[in-house]
Amino acid sequence: MTALSRRQMLNTASCGFGYLALSGLQAAATTGLDARPPRLRARAQRVIFLNMAGGPAQLDTFDYKPQAGQKPHAGSIANFKQRGSSGLWVSDLLPNLARHADRLCVIKSMTADTSIHAQSALQLHTGDRLRPCPSMGAWVAYGLGTDNQNLPGFISFNTSKPSQYAAMQLPSVFGGTPIGVNGEDMSQATINDISSTHLPLSLKRRQLDLIQAMNRDHAGLRGDDSQLEGVIQTMELGFRMQAQAPELLDISQESKATLERYAVGKNYHVGTCKGSDFGRQCLLARRFCEAGVRFIEITHGSWDQHTDHRRDLTANCATTDAPIAALLDDLDERGLLEDTLVVWGGEFGRPGLTPGADKDQTGHQHRAFTFWMAGGGVKAGHAHGETSHDGSTVVDGAVHFRDLHATILHLLGLDHENLAVVSGGRRIRLTGLQGGKVVKEILA
Repeated sequence: MTALSRRQMLNTASCGFGYLALSGLQAAATTGLDARPPRLRARAQRVIFLNMAGGPAQLDTFDYKPQAGQKPHAGSIANFKQRGSSGLWVSDLLPNLARHADRLCVIKSMTADTSIHAQSALQLHTGDRLRPCPSMGAWVAYGLGTDNQNLPGFISFNTSKPSQYAAMQLPSVFGGTPIGVNGEDMSQATINDISSTHLPLSLKRRQLDLIQAMNRDHAGLRGDDSQLEGVIQTMELGFRMQAQAPELLDISQESKATLERYAVGKNYHVGTCKGSDFGRQCLLARRFCEAGVRFIEITHGSWDQHTDHRRDLTANCATTDAPIAALLDDLDERGLLEDTLVVWGGEFGRPGLTPGADKDQTGHQHRAFTFWMAGGGVKAGHAHGETSHDGSTVVDGAVHFRDLHATILHLLGLDHENLAVVSGGRRIRLTGLQGGKVVKEILA
């Protein structure tokens, strides 16, 4: 059987995920999603990444700069209070999240290489802003597998760019499974192509067995081809997902009180901002977390409010505040927060509005912005790093995306220096050629 006929067969097969490109790139021998013990001491077992796409304004959320109104300095336009016993400053725009101040580890000193959306978002997700590389979630699934063989190791909600959840040089089975695309109605979102109604499950099993037998015969002629093995694993996973994924996506049995706490179906977006039923995403994240998925990404956009900053910032905060607080409440109540690492942030931040300026607009700022983490082995009620009087630069404790990645992997028990594959003669890892450092100051 030729390579071309195999691609044609995969492209037309009505099972699993169907066609998946065979790149032929070299990867390590690991191809399955079986759970694997970490090599280092792990404080976290899984990650929920709250991706605030577009660049949230740190001076109006977590990095309080009271110079607002004192020309020529830009500063926070929102009111702030010190919260909890830790005294962390949190904006009044986030009243529900403020209740969790004593659980948050706020990193005020994040930096990235560029203020270009696409490049910085790619660097946040993959460690490289120019070249296609495996996503952070794919690396985690590759390093640890998953605790539930009927579900992927990596789920990506409300995604828009495949490059941000792709496996790339890793076997395809470790790539993210997208649910919902670019702000669509999440109540209608499904996992594509995992089921069909025109065939009973038993017949679909026989169909897949036939295709997989041909796949194995073909693999026997290819030698040690981890990418091909990844395709075979992905098709098998697609079949197994039919048993559990639809049930997890069905929230009809959740209580009315739960749906209200998560603000399911409510969006406060105005202007050019898109709705994404963010509350449903957070609730589904909790359900997939409980079911054993290793890495879950939730996306909310857009925080790219160049004009009407106050209006759109207020809307974005109102949309995300209650659902994130409900997610933290539920994780803690179920005993999951201790070993679940929750990460919040975007591809960069925004400079403060100039006091008295006629235009209500902001730009991009990559040299100083804010992330926060919770659970999973980080210090609670802690603020790391410091920015200048106007928040434009980091003056203490800089944390680059590479350092963030190194720290996330470390908390999962993975060594960022040795979690790598070789492709085309190039050694690829999440922290790139330059590497990163674990931010020990935020570890509990």
